[in-house]
Order: sequence, then structure tokens, then C-alpha cells
Amino acid sequence: MGIKLDLVGIVVKEMRTSLNFYRMLGLDIPESENENTHVEVDQEGVRLAFDIQETMVQVYGDWVEPTGHRIELAFKCSSSEDVDAVYAKLAEHGYGLREPWDAFWGQRYAIVQDPDGNSISLFA
Repeated sequence: MGIKLDLVGIVVKEMRTSLNFYRMLGLDIPESENENTHVEVDQEGVRLAFDIQETMVQVYGDWVEPTGHRIELAFKCSSSEDVDAVYAKLAEHGYGLREPWDAFWGQRYAIVQDPDGNSISLFA
């Protein structure tokens, strides 16, 4: 038996707002997806899925929005300069959490927060 991570699901309050964030991050998501209740994006073999909160209620029955740190996604950038540039673009729109720094483990690192409170790491 073998398993492979295939999909990471993200619950969103408002699809358009969340997809706009992920577009700024660099994901190729057609604008036509803004009004859907479920959206999937292939990231080189791992899919990111976005579902509105109402869908979670239908799936789980008694889903309640969690509080606190829920999930962290880490996106590899092609260079330290790209980490800085992507962070600056997102921070300009109010999504900055921790400015880029040279981490002790040898990576250029920064953290932003998506519209639903999820931490998104950027590194090179």
C-alpha cells in the first residue's frame, strides 16, 4: 500500500477575496472561478482546493470555524529577491505577518497571512 499527498483543502470565508490573495501569491487561477463554491488548483502534482464555509457545514454537519493557527503552507520561491518581492506585494495589501529575514537554518524566509488567517511561508 502506498500513499501520496494529493490535495490540501482550505476553507475560505469569501471565495473571491481568498482567490485574489492566492493570485497575488502567484497561483494561476482564472477569474471565472470567483463565484464557485469549490475551486481546485494544481501545484505541480499537489492540488490546493478552496471551499466556502457553507460547504463544510454540508459535509460535516456541525462544522464550526476554528480559531487560532490552523494550517501553514510553505511556498518555495526561486530566489531570496523573490521572497522579498512577493512579501512586499502581499504586505502592501495588508497580508504581511513577518518581514523577510535570513533564517538560522540557511533560508531567506518570510511569513504572510491569507484572508482566512492561515500562515503562508515564503522561502528560498
